[in-house]
Amino acid sequence: MCGIAAIVSHQTVNQELYDALTVLQHRGQDAAGIVTCEKGRLHLRKENGLARDVFNNDQMMKLRGNMGIAHVRYPTAGCTSSAEAQPFYVNSPFGLTLAHNGNLTNTEELKKALFVEDQRHINTDSDSEVLLNVFAHELQTLGKLQLTVDDVFAAVSGVHRRCRGAYAVVIMIAGFGVLGFRDPHGIRPVVFGERQSDQGPEFMIASESVALDVLGFDLIRDLEPGEAVFIEESGILHTKQCADKVDHCPCIFEYVYFARPDSIIDDISVYKARLRMGEKLAAKVLREWPDHDIDVVIPIPDTSRTAALQMANVLGVKFREGFMKNRYIGRTFIMPGQKMRKKSVRQKLNAIGLEFEGKNVLLVDDSVVRGTTSEQIIQMARDAGARKVYFASAAPPVRYPNVYGIDMPAAHELIAHNRTEDEVCAAIGADRMIYQDLDDLIDAVRKGNPNIKHFDTSCFSNEYITGDIDEAYLERIEAMRNDSAQTERNSHNFIIEMQNCG
Repeated sequence: MCGIAAIVSHQTVNQELYDALTVLQHRGQDAAGIVTCEKGRLHLRKENGLARDVFNNDQMMKLRGNMGIAHVRYPTAGCTSSAEAQPFYVNSPFGLTLAHNGNLTNTEELKKALFVEDQRHINTDSDSEVLLNVFAHELQTLGKLQLTVDDVFAAVSGVHRRCRGAYAVVIMIAGFGVLGFRDPHGIRPVVFGERQSDQGPEFMIASESVALDVLGFDLIRDLEPGEAVFIEESGILHTKQCADKVDHCPCIFEYVYFARPDSIIDDISVYKARLRMGEKLAAKVLREWPDHDIDVVIPIPDTSRTAALQMANVLGVKFREGFMKNRYIGRTFIMPGQKMRKKSVRQKLNAIGLEFEGKNVLLVDDSVVRGTTSEQIIQMARDAGARKVYFASAAPPVRYPNVYGIDMPAAHELIAHNRTEDEVCAAIGADRMIYQDLDDLIDAVRKGNPNIKHFDTSCFSNEYITGDIDEAYLERIEAMRNDSAQTERNSHNFIIEMQNCG
């Protein structure tokens, strides 16, 4: 999962792009980057780390220009090499830079075609670099010395014909403008907005509406699946549907975990969707466990707080904050490597003993992926004096990998894979386990926009909407995503970077 942003303005955009990255930081903590354009010349800064660590005052001063794009990254294949920080750049044709959120599912096929047929060299393992080169080739084959907006949209249509998977993209064309587009399934979110200045309209594209809110842009709407928006450097906006066939199927995990609660995605309030998740989960408890002995509902900060609060209201029991969070520790779901994840949990959370001692506690989390965090938090609750510890997940059991841009690990690393709910309960050490039903989750989200007929629920249902995922593909990504492979890959990249520094 990554965060993308782009701004076309009548003033310098470096500070606002940086501010956008800080707002979108929850979508990726591995690397950050900004590229701006000043009179046709590109200025780029990217590196591993949080946005606040990647950019200092001197570097920000060099990012001159009135349009630019930005990216925060978390690696879908576990690689943490700074070489794969975005935005990516190719000089031909016209000078293109790209920032991408999502994951292509036919990367290997595209790499071969780019090398053999298009004669383009790919320098990293990133599918984002592949995507950029596919777009560059589609633009180059038009054979134009002077680009038009229709040429740009034609190149996007070419990308849709060749690329499969999930992609929300911003591309800056040096001296011409900024492009944003979304895959034909609309799996990953992207919105655009406008604000007025004394010099005329200014435009922004971002992964989530909250980035527009913070910078004073009015949300126009989400990009439709397959649609592209192009903003000329002068501030003229164009949109066009560039896909022959679309099937709107947004990722439901955005609403469960990734997106900020104050965002609106595809006309659905993330906050209200999470409230409804809590209502549905409470209804399940009352239906299946009417004589429950829950004394208090306690959220596991932060994304589960909204669902937990509504769950307590419906159950008629107390809601309490039982864990205090150290906000200077990264999100454990995103952290590469099991050892780092285990180490970070107790650094990240500390229990308030008074809220646990002698009570039957229902802990609520947004989801359970590996189970590492859940097991440790349950033990923390017991250590704090809880009599019984029940555990509720606002999402159904995560049993299958996600191939569309979320680094849900190899199947055997998912605690619910090939386990019943009772077996998961025993594995994490809870006294009782309550999972959300998939139909209830879908209903909770869809209520915000009944026009969305279905969602990507592949990590729960094993149904992959692009229709190109088989066992061979899953075995291949499992080899890339398991912790031992990530450790070996990161060690190799570290050695190479040290050699380059020498």
